[in-house]
Amino acid sequence: MEYLNRIGRRKEAIARVYLKEGSGKITVNGKDYKEYFTTPSLLNKAVQSFEVTDTLGKFDTKVNLKGGGITGQVEAMRMAIARALTDHDPELRGILKAEGFLRRDPRMVERKKPGQPGARKKFQFSKR
Repeated sequence: MEYLNRIGRRKEAIARVYLKEGSGKITVNGKDYKEYFTTPSLLNKAVQSFEVTDTLGKFDTKVNLKGGGITGQVEAMRMAIARALTDHDPELRGILKAEGFLRRDPRMVERKKPGQPGARKKFQFSKR
């Protein structure tokens, strides 16, 4: 089997995932995923797509992450893995869709507006 590759995005983060049937090794930007993601919640999110579909340990996964913060990156990675698993086995789509892993989260940082210090914040108003 050749590689299945998909892309996932969250905020400014972009994850490119390459799946291949194997022993379950997950590499993120050249490191083991346990080195890259340090907190337990991030480690859990990194393998959530595999756990929900009972495919943990069946695929070797190579991930290239770029942009954003660590949380956005792990959620982009989760989405890309879910998309790749759907390509591999279309019957997994219902499980992944019910968990919300196939839905792109549209929330982004709102842009700063001219004449203001931030996106919504206004300069202090002086009556006199």
